[in-house]
Amino acid sequence: MYVNHPKNSPSGLGAFKPMKQLTFLFVLVLGVVFSTVASKPGKEKEVKIKTSAVCDMCKERIEKNLTLSKGVSEAVLNLDDKVVTIKYNPKKTDEAALRKVITDTGYDADSQMCNKTAHDKLPECCQKGNEAHGHH
Repeated sequence: MYVNHPKNSPSGLGAFKPMKQLTFLFVLVLGVVFSTVASKPGKEKEVKIKTSAVCDMCKERIEKNLTLSKGVSEAVLNLDDKVVTIKYNPKKTDEAALRKVITDTGYDADSQMCNKTAHDKLPECCQKGNEAHGHH
């Protein structure tokens, strides 16, 4: 009797074969997507750079210019210690380029002095000569 053959059975087990293939394909695609997403943060690097920033305007200006830079995914400046933490893609930028963004914005970056022209365009309260900076 052929009645017990899966394709002819009333339970329809034969219909599950294409479904199993679709499920396997779906799981495979999902696995590839998640492995790509999961590996992305591992490619990022993080650097901390000491700046001459003093106020919220400084913080906003530095963070904005850094995050607009190619390869930068995040920039957070801590005003307490004046250190900006930058997450970036090392294939698109490097630490020297990030320091240049900060100095070109008008602030010191570690031991590199700010771009004087950019510094002189900053609001007076953000300039190094101001008492709030603590150095002249």
